[in-house]
Amino acid sequence: MAYGAHAARGINGMDRATHTLTVAAVDTTPIFREGLGMVVTRAHGLRWGGHAGSHHAGIQMCEQVRPDIVLIDSALDPLGHLTRLLAEGHPTMVIVVLVGEAQRTPAYLATVRAAGAHGALPRWAEPRQLTDGIRRAYVERRYTDPTLAALVPSQRTIDATDLTSDPHRLDMPLSRREYQVLQLIAEGLENAAVADKLYLSVETVRTHVKSILRKLGARDRTHAVSKAFRSGLLVATPPNHTGLDRAYHP
Repeated sequence: MAYGAHAARGINGMDRATHTLTVAAVDTTPIFREGLGMVVTRAHGLRWGGHAGSHHAGIQMCEQVRPDIVLIDSALDPLGHLTRLLAEGHPTMVIVVLVGEAQRTPAYLATVRAAGAHGALPRWAEPRQLTDGIRRAYVERRYTDPTLAALVPSQRTIDATDLTSDPHRLDMPLSRREYQVLQLIAEGLENAAVADKLYLSVETVRTHVKSILRKLGARDRTHAVSKAFRSGLLVATPPNHTGLDRAYHP
């Protein structure tokens, strides 16, 4: 996506770097989320909007909180599916991936950039490095921390193999709501519980389930979940995120 000189300015011409920015995170590790919240809260010009511990909760959080910047743990989104859904659903929101060791590769960075990520910071960043990187990603709309810069291929070296080495890397056949429903089905929830979690009617959930089965070519709910995990559409998350999905401020 191309941005002109005016893109660094906010509503009514306000410079993007001069007003308080709301930052939120999607991460499964409770102590890490708490640390992020403390760092952001103490930083001038930043405020903490909260966190979510899973894909579906992250989507819901962004719909309700509308943060200026969302931080995503790379381990939770190794194929860029969540990044793509959030980028498509919230064009003005800045997405910054926090890159862990397992995803510290040129292929991963190329994937999330293509999916719509605006910034990449190391997950082990120092507090000042983190907050400076957040601000730069917001203002510049394309920022990679110097410790990761060597992994970003130059434009002339990017070719089809960078993004298609994994045939499922950027394949997202489901809508945001369908993806949330599938995530909750994978957690063992029945239609009524899914409806309650997403504030939908049971009939709407049934409609989404039918669409998911059709799009994934699945026989039933169990088959759909199995196919989604095998293809990388769903990513296993630690069980300790349960109950913490709505730790944000609607």
